[in-house]
Amino acid sequence: MTIGRGARRGLAAGGIGLIVLLLAVAAFPFGLLKPIVADRLGKRFGRAVSIDSMTRVDTIGFTPTIAVRGVRIAQADWAGSGDFLRLREARVRFPLWPLLTGTFRPRDIVVEGLQLALVRAADGRTNWSRPGEPQRGGASTDLRGLTVRDSRISYRDAKRQRTADVAFTSDANGLHAAGSGTVRGTAVRIAVDGASVAQPVAGPWPFTATITGTALSLHARGSTDRPLDTDAMMLDVTARAADLRLIDAVIEAGLFGTQPVALTAHVRHQAPRWIVTDLKGTIGRSDLSGHVTVDKQDGRTRLDGAIASRRFDFDDLSSDEGKAAGAALERRIGPRLVPDTRINLANVARTDGRIAVRVARVFSHGGSTSVTGIDGVLTLDRSRLRVAPLTIRLAGGTARGTVTVDQRGGAKTPRLGVDLRLVGTRIEALAGDAGAFTGRVAALARLSGRGDTIRSAIGRSDGRIGLTIRDGSLPARYAAALGFDAGRALLAGGADSARLRCLVLALPVHGGRGEAAPLVVDTSASQLHGSGTIRFPDERIDLRLTGAPKGHSLLRLPGSAYVTGSLSDPVLTVPPEVKSVGNIFKAIGRAITGRQGPSATDADCAGLVARALR
Repeated sequence: MTIGRGARRGLAAGGIGLIVLLLAVAAFPFGLLKPIVADRLGKRFGRAVSIDSMTRVDTIGFTPTIAVRGVRIAQADWAGSGDFLRLREARVRFPLWPLLTGTFRPRDIVVEGLQLALVRAADGRTNWSRPGEPQRGGASTDLRGLTVRDSRISYRDAKRQRTADVAFTSDANGLHAAGSGTVRGTAVRIAVDGASVAQPVAGPWPFTATITGTALSLHARGSTDRPLDTDAMMLDVTARAADLRLIDAVIEAGLFGTQPVALTAHVRHQAPRWIVTDLKGTIGRSDLSGHVTVDKQDGRTRLDGAIASRRFDFDDLSSDEGKAAGAALERRIGPRLVPDTRINLANVARTDGRIAVRVARVFSHGGSTSVTGIDGVLTLDRSRLRVAPLTIRLAGGTARGTVTVDQRGGAKTPRLGVDLRLVGTRIEALAGDAGAFTGRVAALARLSGRGDTIRSAIGRSDGRIGLTIRDGSLPARYAAALGFDAGRALLAGGADSARLRCLVLALPVHGGRGEAAPLVVDTSASQLHGSGTIRFPDERIDLRLTGAPKGHSLLRLPGSAYVTGSLSDPVLTVPPEVKSVGNIFKAIGRAITGRQGPSATDADCAGLVARALR
């Protein structure tokens, strides 16, 4: 088969055309693209971009070297004065063929006189993101040669309250960045040192990074799979801080103020996932250990891990500032049983996850506590936090149930839901010693209300509280006093006791106001009934008490007693008219005549308990 003359001419023309095309590509004058590059950068950042010159340094080839001089990108209007970027000169070499498919693979980058001013506003806007788009993490890189001279990077972050101003160099001796900054107002020194990127070698790229100051010290030593590729990174971290918020200002995990912190951990970044293992350390006098995986995708953060503590004091979760504020509040309003712990989830609106928590032993700087340990699983899903199952171990018993904080739908204030039931403990165990009172305790709290803190939510809650004590004992003089039998109360011996058949309080709650329905104390010698209210969040008590003896009384006083004050500081008041001389003589007269009024009978303790705990 022979090729015709026309075909041969066509092939020749095609070959010549291909050669011409290759020569055109190999010798392409990239300076012609300067206005296009400036326009693309302007659209990328949404502001003015100017380039003095862009020229091709080499003459011909498929791996050209381009020199760009006099680059200026204006600062965002909201970010202050000056420029976002100024660049005296940059040279970059890159292969042409990947560029034809939209892939830019720079080689041998040389940067001189770079001035970069990064800014993040309090609302989260950044001057390096595309206008109208959320901030994104860094992309993977594969640099094969980076030289940087006479360059500086500044950083201002109003959202995380941190600043930095560092000089940056990269040459055959290595990569170095050093400067100063602040973290939440605390002065720090910043340093990063790594192996050479200008002349990289095969294998992992080692580096160290430190932040040092009087209130914050953070040291990381590790390596990336490729130079400066933080998307594939492994490091060991040691951190010390006067407050966990100082560390959070660096790692951005949404943490809170605490007592001084010392932590170590092994960290692996496999974008978009951070894997933290061998987490160990202390917060105040409390210890902790565990692991957590942080997965950042589609603008959300997902956590999965477990935290354990051998001994933990919840006071360590408050900073000195928080403790002082709490103490000032207590001095102003008095002590409260319901904590004022903040539960608003606005700061973690874009965080989901599951964390298992186990506290082997609870202790308190402020004194003894009846709580011995806690186990729970925290599940956070789009502004809804659920702690379930939750087990609170007490001396001799346990409280089990769920706690929910729901702030879905953009609600300004979260809804707190509490559903806990206490079983298996005794009043003497909760009191911390054998005491004069004994009995089996059972209780429940089923409440729901809105508020930014636990206290404010309970103060607006609806639901019910139930408390029962059964099959115990109490001093005989107290049993007589519950029946308003002053004679037996005075004559009872110190070692005499009476049987406590049941104490029952059922407290339906509406809008933070609980109505005693009923309040009954039934003993072998007497029976007491109470009516009135307990109000939250101030925990004010307003109860009226009346009682009657079982059987014949020695000296029964008519009238009522009152309990006022707060749950932390109740006050029992017997009105003067009850114990007046006239009333006492009347009581003596009724004792002589035998007309002392009706006596009490045994209460239906089983029915009352079932009603209170339903």
